[in-house]
Amino acid sequence: MSALIEQTLASLETNNFLPYLADDTEHAAEIILAEIIPDIFPEVVSYGDSMTLMETGVLDTFRADPAIRFIDTFEKGVDRPTIIQRRREALLSDLFLTGTNALTADGKLVNLDMVGNRVGGIVFGPTNVIITVGANKIVPDVNAAVKRIREVAAPLNAQRHNSKTPCAKTGKCMQCKSPDRICNVWTITEKSWPKHRIRVVLINQELGL
Repeated sequence: MSALIEQTLASLETNNFLPYLADDTEHAAEIILAEIIPDIFPEVVSYGDSMTLMETGVLDTFRADPAIRFIDTFEKGVDRPTIIQRRREALLSDLFLTGTNALTADGKLVNLDMVGNRVGGIVFGPTNVIITVGANKIVPDVNAAVKRIREVAAPLNAQRHNSKTPCAKTGKCMQCKSPDRICNVWTITEKSWPKHRIRVVLINQELGL
C-alpha cells in the first residue's frame, strides 16, 4: 500500500466515512457483495452514473436478485420523464451506489453534476451509500480536485455523453453557457453523516475519468 493511499484511507475514517481498499474491480465487487450487503440488507437499490461502478459488475447482481427492487435510472429505451421519476425514487432507496469525481488525500469527496441526481443521492436521502473510486482520482486538496474535474473529468464526460459543449471539442473547460452544459451542481462532502452512512471502496487501479 502506498503512503498516499494509506493517508487517504485514514483521512476518510477520521471524517466518519467507512473506507475499504480493493486490489482491483473484482475484489471491489467481492467487498460490496460479501461484506457490505450482508451488513445492511437493502431491499431497494439504485445508482448514479459511474464508469468505475460499472467496471465492478455489481449492478447486474442487483438486477438479477428477485429479493431486491432495483431502480434502474439509466435503462435504455425508457423515456426521459420516466427516467427522471426513477431518479427521484432513487433518493429513497436503502442503498445508492455511485462514484466520485475526485477524492482528496484529507478525506473529502468532490463532485460535479449536470442534473444533480448523483450528488443528491450522496448528500441526502438513501439510507446507505457506496462510493467506488480508482486510486487515480486521489488529489492533494479541494483546489486540486476542482482543477482535475474541470480539466480532465468534465470534458471527457461531455465527450462520453455526446454533449454539444465546447469542452467536448476542445478537451478543456470553456466556462460555457451551452444548454448541454454538464457542469451545474458542485458538492464537497467533508464528512459522512450519520457516521458510516457513506462507505468508500478505494480501488488500487486507474479507473474512470
